[in-house]
Amino acid sequence: MLKIFNTLTRKIEIFKPIKKGKIGLYSCGPTVYDFAHIGNFRSYIFVDLLKRYLKYSGFKVKHVMNITDVDDKTIKNSQQNNKSLQEFTDFYLKAFVKDIESLNIKMPDILPRATEHISEIIDLIKKIGKQGYSYESEKSIYFKISKFSDYGKLAQLDKQKLKHNAFCRLNLSDEYNKEQINDFALWKAYKPEHGKVFWDTSIGKGHPGWHIECSAMSMKYLGETFDIHTGGVDLIFPHHTNEIAQSEAATKKKFVNYWMHNEHLLVQGKKMSKSLGNFYTLRDIKDKGYNLLLMRFILLKTHYRKVLNFTLKDFEKAESTTIKLLDFLINLDSIKSKGKNKLDIKGKISETRDDFKKAMGNDLNISSGLASLFDFMNEINKILKNLNLKQAQEIKKYIMEIDSVLGFIDLLYQKYRKQLSELINNKTIKKMLNQRTKARDNKDYKKADKIRIDLLKKGIVIEDTEKGCNVRLLKMID
Repeated sequence: MLKIFNTLTRKIEIFKPIKKGKIGLYSCGPTVYDFAHIGNFRSYIFVDLLKRYLKYSGFKVKHVMNITDVDDKTIKNSQQNNKSLQEFTDFYLKAFVKDIESLNIKMPDILPRATEHISEIIDLIKKIGKQGYSYESEKSIYFKISKFSDYGKLAQLDKQKLKHNAFCRLNLSDEYNKEQINDFALWKAYKPEHGKVFWDTSIGKGHPGWHIECSAMSMKYLGETFDIHTGGVDLIFPHHTNEIAQSEAATKKKFVNYWMHNEHLLVQGKKMSKSLGNFYTLRDIKDKGYNLLLMRFILLKTHYRKVLNFTLKDFEKAESTTIKLLDFLINLDSIKSKGKNKLDIKGKISETRDDFKKAMGNDLNISSGLASLFDFMNEINKILKNLNLKQAQEIKKYIMEIDSVLGFIDLLYQKYRKQLSELINNKTIKKMLNQRTKARDNKDYKKADKIRIDLLKKGIVIEDTEKGCNVRLLKMID
């Protein structure tokens, strides 16, 4: 059973899909006018975790994420860079796709661009007009908020108390003449400063407003009513509020059953700002020498409805935690015994799987989900020396099963194992390891300890056990 917090009701609800076993999922994607920052990627990591867990739970998920490649910002910035709108937005779209791949975020099933759905947008605007919810002013078309009685239900707003530029976003992309200050643009009339960016359509010459794009694309691919819509809390108002108004005004149907929003990401306790020097893209993180899969873990491990305060020191904690996990897998690989024992490993795996599902089924409680995994590892470490090969393989298989949801363990493990193998097989390192083994066999522990310290300086950690020694990396090598 899956329970999720629905922003629409402000309650934890039992999730019930419209169609049994199938889920329509829509995520607000990027506006491709610049590189996305790590705050943006918190949203994309959150929806990736949600999608992975839904699939792990047996659902078939159809995931749509829009690309906003035409709005006031893309038009303005493309002109400032002396590039066509498509050339300009193509560059940042490719960068975005590369970024999400670097974080091992699964690509959406459909990644629609607004510029490729102008006809659907026009049709929806016409439908809204026929229902009496829009009006024209100076060749632009606006949604009449006062006509829609349920306006603001997602953000729990009182329509009569809306203020000019509420949340500092209301008029950011709607700087046109309107009957009411809070009405928003569905279609923006062409102005000379728009240059060559316009569509000559049956409703006029111009380009679509920001909000209408998402409604048109989501309903095209998921239907007039679909299961889940996600985004950051900053989109609750006005973007998602306006999506609901225009969609439900057009169809007279409920637009989305469950709304899920992730909280903000702060950097060193403050909102990201270039002037404060705490603004990071993934390129900035990589240039500082940090592993981007560790960035995934950092963004993943805090519950999506809690504010995440990020600092660069988080990489130290993340690396320490993941190395313990990777060493655990390497130690499992070293088990070769085929002897029988009475350990109930299948029972432990089953119990841990139930704990993981219980945690994640409770509004994606990732903290408890990870705790169940690390508690399991601690239990196994206590009996590691008694395991046989088959049991070790079963444990490793379970870890990778959980990683189908987490999405960072296997890739780090493969890289870690490769780097460890390369170091161990280095001629100098190999010679030192052999010399240490001989020193221990000869009970020359002073020499063995000296070699161990010298190996540590080269990034190799030696741990002596009853059955020999384990070799691991001191830290992740990117």
